[in-house]
Amino acid sequence: MEGQETLDLFKDQGIFIKGKHLVTIFHNEQNLYTVLRIRVEETNENYEDKEAVITGYFPKVHEQETYIFYGELKDHPKFGQQFHATHFRKDIPQTKQGVVSYLSSELFKGVGKKTAEKIVEVLGENAISKIMQQPSVLDEIPKLPPDKAKEIYDTLIEHQGLEQAMVALNQYGFGPQISMRIYQAYKDQTVEVIQSNPYKLVEDIQGIGFTRADDLGFQLGISGHHPDRIKAACLYTLEVECMQNGHVYMETGLLLDKVKTLLEENKRDEIDFSPIGAEVVKLEEEGKIIVEEMRVYLPSLFFSEKGLVTSIKKIVSQTQYENQFPDSEFLLALGNLEERLGVQYAPTQKDAIQTALMSPMLILTGGPGTGKTTVIKGIVELYAELHGCSLDPNDYKGDEPFPFILAAPTGRAAKRMTESTGLPAVTIHRLLGWNGVEGFSKDEDNPLEGKILIVDETSMLDIWLANQLFKALPESIQVILVGDEDQLPSVGPGQVLKDLLECGVLSVVRLTDIYRQAEGSSIIELAHEIKSGRLPANISMQQKDRSFFRCNANQIADVVEKVVRNAKSKGYTAKDIQVLAPMYKGPAGIDRLNTLMQNIFNPNPDGTRKEIKYGDVTYRVGDKVLQLVNQPENNVFNGDIGEVVSIFYAKENTEKEDMIVVSFEGAEATYTRQDLQQITHSYCCSVHKSQGSEFPIVILPVVRSYYRMLRRNLLYTAITRSKQFLILCGEEEALRVGISRSDEQERLTTLRMKLEKDIAIHNESKSEKGTIQNAEEHLLSIDPMIGMEGITPYSFMGI
Repeated sequence: MEGQETLDLFKDQGIFIKGKHLVTIFHNEQNLYTVLRIRVEETNENYEDKEAVITGYFPKVHEQETYIFYGELKDHPKFGQQFHATHFRKDIPQTKQGVVSYLSSELFKGVGKKTAEKIVEVLGENAISKIMQQPSVLDEIPKLPPDKAKEIYDTLIEHQGLEQAMVALNQYGFGPQISMRIYQAYKDQTVEVIQSNPYKLVEDIQGIGFTRADDLGFQLGISGHHPDRIKAACLYTLEVECMQNGHVYMETGLLLDKVKTLLEENKRDEIDFSPIGAEVVKLEEEGKIIVEEMRVYLPSLFFSEKGLVTSIKKIVSQTQYENQFPDSEFLLALGNLEERLGVQYAPTQKDAIQTALMSPMLILTGGPGTGKTTVIKGIVELYAELHGCSLDPNDYKGDEPFPFILAAPTGRAAKRMTESTGLPAVTIHRLLGWNGVEGFSKDEDNPLEGKILIVDETSMLDIWLANQLFKALPESIQVILVGDEDQLPSVGPGQVLKDLLECGVLSVVRLTDIYRQAEGSSIIELAHEIKSGRLPANISMQQKDRSFFRCNANQIADVVEKVVRNAKSKGYTAKDIQVLAPMYKGPAGIDRLNTLMQNIFNPNPDGTRKEIKYGDVTYRVGDKVLQLVNQPENNVFNGDIGEVVSIFYAKENTEKEDMIVVSFEGAEATYTRQDLQQITHSYCCSVHKSQGSEFPIVILPVVRSYYRMLRRNLLYTAITRSKQFLILCGEEEALRVGISRSDEQERLTTLRMKLEKDIAIHNESKSEKGTIQNAEEHLLSIDPMIGMEGITPYSFMGI
């Protein structure tokens, strides 16, 4: 019979277990990981139990329905034997009575037993496969309305299409998790999309790069010059350059060169520039890229830059803040504040506070120890004094908003703002109401409420987040952006702080006097020497707050262990000590140092402490961990450091799944085993992940094996994370080489140019407070490409 032949064909795919679904033990709606139990009806494996536990990635399955699962049996150390399914399909009924029962089941709403019997009477026991192959056969059924016929076909496709797609994707070498992601994107069109244009995966599916799609295209016989292949290579190259190197755009010539190299990588074909240029033009026509002069952008980056310029232009055009308080009134209030706080502001700090209060927007920058925190507190206190408003949020009732908005890119930076000002501060994501799937709740249609915004650690802002923040600001608000221009730039595309500082059309205060150095901080002194490209002659000499231990890469672990054990013996905890390293692998890498630190601070020699092993990593109650992705539903964000407070084994909870609970400064998040890729140990972390934080003790290994990552701004950022003690260990020459390398790749952005061009320079006659930029310097800073709007990529590509 045709139906039996179809079933046999599916069974030929390997080991299978066929059975009726009894209960779903666990189902994750986000990644579709599922654990369920079935009653076994048939299998070609040596399996004699009446029931089986199935694990895999698939949508919710229906109770009492029969499915065929393909995969392999595995022994779980705790849960016993499980069948790990790579793909599955619903069992198609093979008898007339079975087909009638299936079509009249709850899946097919409005199809009763009589209608099902008519369908089987006309089409036979192969009715289901006939309908799926040619839905028009339902026209032969007497008195079956067209809309009901379509509903029957759509339901069959919905429940059978996934299974067919999973089979096809498995044959093309896709694993179950990525297969589910593909199916969620294309639904019943999955197989058609894969076979007609596998390169569409590069554009639509996260985790699939050009090489993977290209291998699939080669299998399907798509030639090297095929337009879909060239388009995918263009989009992939542009996205990789922006995501990995922080660019907002690519120069047309560089894009063409890199795409040509990518297309010729496997030496299958030689590709001319002409067809690549033609596809770039088509991509622009389709709106998948933006071309402006000689620059090619991803649309999201282009419109983020454009939107940010528009928002800033709107803010700086406000004039109501200029001279709103006479100098005499300001100086009197400042004097009262100094007396009340017991401080005396330096001239540049006074200028910073006055400029902030008298300008719609201020950029405040300075290195460690220059008093940025002191200035922030002064701005807040003076604003309240001069405007006659309270600093206590509880004094604002009803619809009256609290006038102060304080935010930072990370939770730890926000916490430091709260500690220094006494006012509530939050992460920018939380401020904007980011919930992941639906995006941000705060925008131009639902703006923030407040009178003055202060953002710290602005160097971490990428162009996407900066645009989202500024477009959510109310029409009348003062903005103060604070940051250290010498730190590492944002992980995401753009260099917002640098562009704002260099555009020459915004009020800027640069704090240069070092106050903590006067208190005897050799760490601050070292940071400023490094910023200037110098390694102090006394680098190896013991200081009261820093040390240097000479050793090679293979000795790093031993040195770190001795330093940490010594600190622990003096009462320091894992929270007090942060090891920073730029690379994950190797004898001096983050992975090894994390294991070392865990064994010092959280050992488990007798096995009495609860722990869960995930790959090569073991998590225990009490471990210090780092969040790697945003989890807005739990108020936990990328870069947050927390502690494992509980571990529940599968037998101890109703979900029947191992779980880890992590506390992030009181906000708790729960992780099942398949979610553990969202966290990692944080006894040692990368310098990038440490931005926005300070730690009592920082241990920084610097060896030649880090060479590829060693840069002046990375070393400067790492050193400035230390509040009390800095321990350097490694090779002095590696440190010297890193400090000398300020030749980090310049990020390609147009924010600075567009600010210079689009914002009316109404304050041109004013010199910056704290720094002076004369007219000649301003002219030299203007991008020489302005005025060359007539040049387009069309002329470059000869099309």
